[in-house]
Amino acid sequence: MAAPTAPPAHRKTEQAGRTEQAEQIGQTEQSGRIEQPDQAGGTGRNDQPGRTAQAQQPEQTDPELLIAASVLLADAALATRRTGAELTAAWASWRVGLQALRRPGWATGTALAAARALSNPAGLGIAVNGGLVGETFRSMGAMARRRPACVAMAVDAFALRIEAAARAHPNLAGPLARRLTDAVVAGRRLEAVRAARELTDLHGVTRTLTTVSPVIMELLALNGLLDENPTNDSFAWVTLAGGVPTTDPIFGLPAGLVRHLNPGRGRAERVDPDPLLTKVLTRSANDIVRYIDDISALGNHGLALLRRVACADGTERHVVLLPGTSFGRVSNSTPQDLVGAFDGILRTDTTYTRSVKQMLLRAGVPDGAELMVVGHSLGGITAVNLACDLDFVSTYRLTHVITVGSPIDNKRPADPTTRVVSLVNEHDVIPGLDGRGPASANDIPDSWIELAWTDETYDYPLSHAPQAYADTLSDSQQAHRARVNELITAYDGEIAANQPYLLRDK
Repeated sequence: MAAPTAPPAHRKTEQAGRTEQAEQIGQTEQSGRIEQPDQAGGTGRNDQPGRTAQAQQPEQTDPELLIAASVLLADAALATRRTGAELTAAWASWRVGLQALRRPGWATGTALAAARALSNPAGLGIAVNGGLVGETFRSMGAMARRRPACVAMAVDAFALRIEAAARAHPNLAGPLARRLTDAVVAGRRLEAVRAARELTDLHGVTRTLTTVSPVIMELLALNGLLDENPTNDSFAWVTLAGGVPTTDPIFGLPAGLVRHLNPGRGRAERVDPDPLLTKVLTRSANDIVRYIDDISALGNHGLALLRRVACADGTERHVVLLPGTSFGRVSNSTPQDLVGAFDGILRTDTTYTRSVKQMLLRAGVPDGAELMVVGHSLGGITAVNLACDLDFVSTYRLTHVITVGSPIDNKRPADPTTRVVSLVNEHDVIPGLDGRGPASANDIPDSWIELAWTDETYDYPLSHAPQAYADTLSDSQQAHRARVNELITAYDGEIAANQPYLLRDK
């Protein structure tokens, strides 16, 4: 997949608010530096008239320019890598061997010229790649820690992304976090491990994870690109190009293995709501906060909800509510497990989507019925996966997909008229797992609506909880709440039925 050719802006958001810590840092920058003694015993204060302390600080490059430069470097790195693959294919081609029998002088000269081009340190470096011969030489070069030009440019592109993210996330620019990211960029893994340990000792696991979350994909890609394991390089190159990796970042295992761990046909059974869920559903309405409250009450042990609404315009419509992942076990009997989450990110046909189809079939939802699907985390991924299913959108009229804290930016609905609304707390780690974090140069389609913010729920997993999203939309982000509710007014009306279903793998 080609890298983006234009330098688009950061995540398109209707951003509201800053974290309290960021506000304090901004106020400190406005008020000037802390006074420190100079060599002459003074305070170090700038006493010249017309100049402020702020003017003494070194001018920093605009993050947008850093992203633009990273796009150009990514283009160059990918083009250089393709050139190396083409030269390798020509050099190792059987046609060259056949020509060598007829024209040995020409073949020898061609082979030597290709070898020089593929190994010149002042040019492509050790740029052999592609095919059995190329991958063998590339693996040897990786184990010898020989860095070709394409890798050097890719590292610089990732470094620029990290630097751009640090400008917008003050904690990422802190000394320990900076030490960690610098060590990863330099390929000093032991130093990176020590920095990560010190950062964890100081802030704890959750705060550390939240600190590095804006650049987690970049750090994983750099680790794969600079280690001695050549099998995980694909993760780095796909991430650089803005695609969706189909291998894991550590061992390079293919995503197809996850499919075999999640092979269920999907099943849905009607169940009665428990007293807590019943109480929550009695106060539900066509309101995004109420929908998130309902999803929170459903839990993440296999339940989903199908709602039938007698809308104000006389049309009967349906709303599907899908909770996220259960973190208790890697795999369980429901689609809402970690295996299902990885499968949902990488593919569109999953056990969760098949279970939802079974739910609609058992409920007798007629063909052509208008649907809105609201999902949190894995539920949001599944909602978009359903929108990507041509058979599904040909059977039902999927009008709206609303995701809450979901990594969905790598997917595109089959029906372009489906309205996609994504709600993102930028302190939440999970939405960045699609490869489009704050440092990414890739953007979402213009037809999508992404509403993002930062709030006081800084640490993951609190920042990912559905109730945290509901509380924020009820308080500091009421404008976003009103915006979403305005988009879904077609579903205003009387709730005719609320039916929970228990979804199973098989």
